[in-house]
Amino acid sequence: MKRLAALPFAALLLIAAGDPKTETEHVVAKGETLSRIAERAGVPLAAIAEANGIEAPYAVKAGQTLRIPRQQSYVVKQGDTGFGIAFRFGVPFAAIATANGLDPHAPLKPGRRLIIPALIGQPQAIAPTPEAPARPPVKAAPEPVFRRPVEGKVVLGWRRRPDGGGHEGLDFALAEGDAVRAAAAGRVIFAGAAPERFGNLVVIDHGNGWATAYGHLEKVTVKKGEKVRTGERIGLGGQTGEATEPELHFEIRKDNRPIDPAPELGLDD
Repeated sequence: MKRLAALPFAALLLIAAGDPKTETEHVVAKGETLSRIAERAGVPLAAIAEANGIEAPYAVKAGQTLRIPRQQSYVVKQGDTGFGIAFRFGVPFAAIATANGLDPHAPLKPGRRLIIPALIGQPQAIAPTPEAPARPPVKAAPEPVFRRPVEGKVVLGWRRRPDGGGHEGLDFALAEGDAVRAAAAGRVIFAGAAPERFGNLVVIDHGNGWATAYGHLEKVTVKKGEKVRTGERIGLGGQTGEATEPELHFEIRKDNRPIDPAPELGLDD
């Protein structure tokens, strides 16, 4: 009876770890390098390094768990704009344009499949080395507590389809010119005219991955980079964009993913 040739130890590790082409986490084995891990995973070394807070010369240690950032794709639909796609995925359109070799100011062609660059979260802390001294810990910001941006009734609630579409927020009824207020304290990261559906829009970063968006405003009363307090006016209600009557489109996002605002606001939607 012939004896089967023993598999190399590295190959056994690969089998135990699962398919390197789909894994989203990888435990570094003895002797592995980041370049080899990136090659097997089919993900650029720079993307893995950035996702895990690893700096040149990109040293990794046996037993270290690495996050492997996977890319998404999106097929452009009629009427899509760069801003709308960027807002949907929470990725700056400049990064999407770079990944796809596009002119960021040119119109998008329906039917084109776009690569959406992997989202990079907070880097994993790793043990310090003489080449990479320990960094002082960053004090985490408190989790935001949200309040209603307006007092009107909800005219359209959260609807999420399995394909990722639907209505990713709440629409509040209001009168044109009503004050729209920040649902929580934060920093304004967008304030102005959105090139599609939302009309005049404000987006506020609240820290810890939380953000809120306020669409269809008649007028924006804050500027990008400005810090706002909870309840501070950020705009006036209107019906810009695709709105057919005065309303406020309101979204809450956590780590760039839309979530149902109703529970966060204590509403029975």
